[in-house]
Amino acid sequence: MEAAGAANGPKKNDDQRNNGAKIDGPTNPMVTPLLTDLYQFTMAYAYWKAGKHNERAVFDLYFRKNPFGGEYTIFAGLEDCIRFVAHFSLTEDEIAFVRATLPASCEDGFFDYLQSVDCSDIEIYSISEGSVVFPKIPLMRVEGPIAVVQLLETPFVNLINYASLVATNAARHRFVAGKSKLLLEFGLRRAQGPDGGISASKYCYMGGFDATSNVAAGRLFGIPLRGTHSHAFVSSYMSPDEILEKSLHSHDGSTVCEDFVSLVQTWLSKLKWSKQLAGIFGETNQSELAAFTSYALAFPNNFLALVDTYDVVRSGIPNFCAVALALNDLGHKALGIRLDSGDLAYLSCEARKFFHSIEKEFGVPDFGRTSITASNDLNEETLDALNKQGHEIDAFGIGTHLVTCYAQPALGVVFKLVEINNQPRIKLSEDVSKVSIPCKKRCYRLYGKEGYPLVDIITGENEPSPKVGERILCRHPFNESKRAYVVPQKVEELLKCYWSGNTDKTREDLPSIKEIRNRCIEQLEQMRPDHMRRLNPTPYKVSVSAKLYDFIHFLWLNEAPVGELQ
Repeated sequence: MEAAGAANGPKKNDDQRNNGAKIDGPTNPMVTPLLTDLYQFTMAYAYWKAGKHNERAVFDLYFRKNPFGGEYTIFAGLEDCIRFVAHFSLTEDEIAFVRATLPASCEDGFFDYLQSVDCSDIEIYSISEGSVVFPKIPLMRVEGPIAVVQLLETPFVNLINYASLVATNAARHRFVAGKSKLLLEFGLRRAQGPDGGISASKYCYMGGFDATSNVAAGRLFGIPLRGTHSHAFVSSYMSPDEILEKSLHSHDGSTVCEDFVSLVQTWLSKLKWSKQLAGIFGETNQSELAAFTSYALAFPNNFLALVDTYDVVRSGIPNFCAVALALNDLGHKALGIRLDSGDLAYLSCEARKFFHSIEKEFGVPDFGRTSITASNDLNEETLDALNKQGHEIDAFGIGTHLVTCYAQPALGVVFKLVEINNQPRIKLSEDVSKVSIPCKKRCYRLYGKEGYPLVDIITGENEPSPKVGERILCRHPFNESKRAYVVPQKVEELLKCYWSGNTDKTREDLPSIKEIRNRCIEQLEQMRPDHMRRLNPTPYKVSVSAKLYDFIHFLWLNEAPVGELQ
């Protein structure tokens, strides 16, 4: 999948080191200059035809509303954008396709121009990936020749939109589940195609999940993998007689149990007549026991059983415990059970009681803390309900609702022109939320005495930076009455250079996926709790400086046509 970078490598700067650090090509070979909307090429031709294609333009990439009814978003997808830019150029075949697609009246000179197009004259300033972000704040500022920047628009919006949406969804699930729970992404089979599955695994990990079932994502991104067996494995066995190889070495290799199957049956009998467990179960399903035993023989140190194929309390849990105790006799430690149906709160509590009873009666250290994993179409609401009911679940396997972003299918990222040839531009609308904030800008996060972020403020590029301890007026961009003074205790500039083109500006290094994940977790911990809560969260304030406020409204009045009443 790394071949895409070579196929679309630029001619002017083949190693794409951009200040010394080599950048690999896109992970996904579908991410090429043709991953765009046709109108980007029609506009590029019109710019070229008018001699405007090299005019210096500035675009902001941002979104207008937080997803899932919340008041925060996780920014993700930056690395994919930088990888794309680092290897951006059109191959001869791609140019030939564009030529065949555009009207025959398009001049040959335009296609000669496309052969020379790369991103050596592009600059990208961005918020760090994994950051908590808010509406109206530019996530990325892209500067360069207008025709080239517009060719980047659709791929950038595509790469940022879903990545940020699913990372936010993952972060919200993490918040509801709590810090101590293990979260496993199990969504590949329900994701929107292979691309959706790979991206979901990557960005759910960034958003705070611990592992994935997706083997390809594990290989590509180094995400920890988790997975054991399905109901099909359990129901594929008919009886213990099918187990032909019954021997198992002890954990230290010093001894061999020649008939592990009989050892399991011995423990099942002990459990059946145990004082602590009397009357809880009678005869368990022997085909299930055979499946568990066979799996334990294959993975004695990684035995985790799916216990709801037949009956959780009367078969699945006793059969698991018999196998786990037999493993314990040989120095192995079973991992735990998974529940995939039924009343998860009740069943987890019953399982925990069972485990504690065994620890107490048979003196098996820590057996009471055997891990319980739950799956079965979980989402934010079910996690919240489980918390309210009370449960004993240690890990959650979450799939469909997580990776498909079932509660909201898109973030609504936009890419707007804010300046051309040093002249600020504004996009007006009858819907005030769609009015753009003009000119090249700088963005800051202001922190209060308790260490929480108080407000994000946007200023003009040449305005002085806010300073610690100095009072600054923060204004709502469009509502005259909403304003407040802030005396920040800490000031953080948000936009940093991640692609410096042919300038000598220092470029930020791209962090590893684990570093991005850690950043996300740290940022979320810094947020005030009322901004984070699921129901009726407090909106986080995004403001502009007094000077930028005045300029927005001056330009607004200047550009809006004046009506005439007849």
